[in-house]
Amino acid sequence: MHLAVVACGDRVEETVTMVKSAVLFSMKKIRFHIFAEDALKPEFDKKFEEWPQQLSRKFDYKIYPITFSVGNAQEWKKLFKPCAAQRLFLPMILQDVDSLLYVDTDVLFLRPLDDIWAFLKHFNDTQLAAMAPEHEVPKIGWYSRFARHPFYGATGVNSGVMLMNLTRIRKQQFKNNMIPAGLTWEEMLHPLYQKYKNYITWGDQDLLNIIFYFNPENLFVFPCQWNYRPDHCMYGSNCKSAEEDGVSILHGNRGVYHDDKQPAFKAFYEVIRDYPFDGNLFQSMYYPLQTKFLESVHTLCGRVPQVFLKQIENTMKKVYERRVIFYAGSRVRS
Repeated sequence: MHLAVVACGDRVEETVTMVKSAVLFSMKKIRFHIFAEDALKPEFDKKFEEWPQQLSRKFDYKIYPITFSVGNAQEWKKLFKPCAAQRLFLPMILQDVDSLLYVDTDVLFLRPLDDIWAFLKHFNDTQLAAMAPEHEVPKIGWYSRFARHPFYGATGVNSGVMLMNLTRIRKQQFKNNMIPAGLTWEEMLHPLYQKYKNYITWGDQDLLNIIFYFNPENLFVFPCQWNYRPDHCMYGSNCKSAEEDGVSILHGNRGVYHDDKQPAFKAFYEVIRDYPFDGNLFQSMYYPLQTKFLESVHTLCGRVPQVFLKQIENTMKKVYERRVIFYAGSRVRS
């Protein structure tokens, strides 16, 4: 399984915590493609060198420089958050990778990465990427109220968690409103940005919404539990799939891991960040989470603890069972 993330500025700790959540719970090995400024590479290397040796069988990583293959690199770099536009260029840079999950640095996995990876098998013949809706309710959604450019569906899509079949993306001719013929992904990016740069607010996410507005048949939409953000609970609970199954991937945008506005989100970040690798998952992660949630019941997001805790509890049980079976099996063999 391949996972890509783009980290610039002060995002090293956040990125390492995201990687930690993926490694802790996933079943198959993961290759991480980390795009970062040159100055951050030693920091990443140092962090990963501190991890226990036995984790090396579960993941490997490569750090890439920030590069943009078309247009003005400085302009792309400043689009929305620092370096975020790098994700648009992944199909061209990672030429020998077939499929990829891209996530923002402020994402946490509450269940195996394998489970979202499985959506690739659900793509039909035309679908080449998957994202979750930006909002569930059009009357309070950002795109449906404020966007000055085309966007996908009724509420747009959020690009913080994006599953991609890169092989299909590289081969596809995309419909557009610039020329009558189709354009490849690489051919389309810079002219599309030039056309809409005065109308976009959320940078590369807006460009993706424009692309899939003209090519809706190319997008698979997965439920909001796979990209659960403060917007899903701060105005009242509005993510039905999370209410039923629990949160699968937590996306702490709006900086909520680092302030006190949404303590329910901050609780997950701090507990996963501080979890000692040799600790018992229930004692060192789940019980501290429960304790922190008691402090957040006065908030709208904190009022739905079962939504936040259901999936991670299931995941921990499965991880524990796997370890017990593995340990028992190795004892029998020896």
